[in-house]
Amino acid sequence: MSVSRIIIHPEFEKLHPFGNDIAMLQLHQSVKFTSYVVPVCLPPTDLQLPSHMACWITGWGRLSEDMKLLPPFSLQEAKVNLVENKLCNTLYGQVSGNDKGYVHEEMLCAGDFSTGRSICRGDSGGPLVCFHPNIWVLVGLASWGLDCQHPVYPSVFTRVAYFLEWISEVKRQTPLLNPISTPPHMDFSPSVPMKSAGSAQPYSTLMSAQTWLLLPFLFTIPQQASW
Repeated sequence: MSVSRIIIHPEFEKLHPFGNDIAMLQLHQSVKFTSYVVPVCLPPTDLQLPSHMACWITGWGRLSEDMKLLPPFSLQEAKVNLVENKLCNTLYGQVSGNDKGYVHEEMLCAGDFSTGRSICRGDSGGPLVCFHPNIWVLVGLASWGLDCQHPVYPSVFTRVAYFLEWISEVKRQTPLLNPISTPPHMDFSPSVPMKSAGSAQPYSTLMSAQTWLLLPFLFTIPQQASW
């Protein structure tokens, strides 16, 4: 899929590392949905999810810090639990040796303390989805964490609900594309395939005349983070 525009959040990393780690991609053409290609819903603004709720992560990243995903490159998935930001900050404070807050309000944490399942290198931008109440909702976008040799620490995601107003504003202010024009040449090569997102009411949606994609905008690697 050719990408026409990449809109980076204007306050990306202005206040703290990985802050506002999100961007929107406008595709040159709309996605054709099938029984295998289906959009996921955006969360409502007031979405409240209970701590320890079971959700799912997916991606084509490494299987471990030292093991790449090999052909046929099957999509990997794992069940993880939501972790309160306060506990997440406490855990990262222990590994860093200080009580500085690393996980902010526009972020959320998820992981599995019993199995050590987490996102790994190459999973950036992948979805964190939860089944709530009877529909799949895009709750988070894979953003950062410790390397995969420390799976006891939760993975940190961009909190999608925090950015619904910005998402709507970008859609409203960005011109639509001419679908019959020649797709632009792009050198944009994401490390993993992107996911389209959209839904019917009462949930917000990314779907309009053109299809939009969400992903964390992250090309720097701060200390102690692996993606």
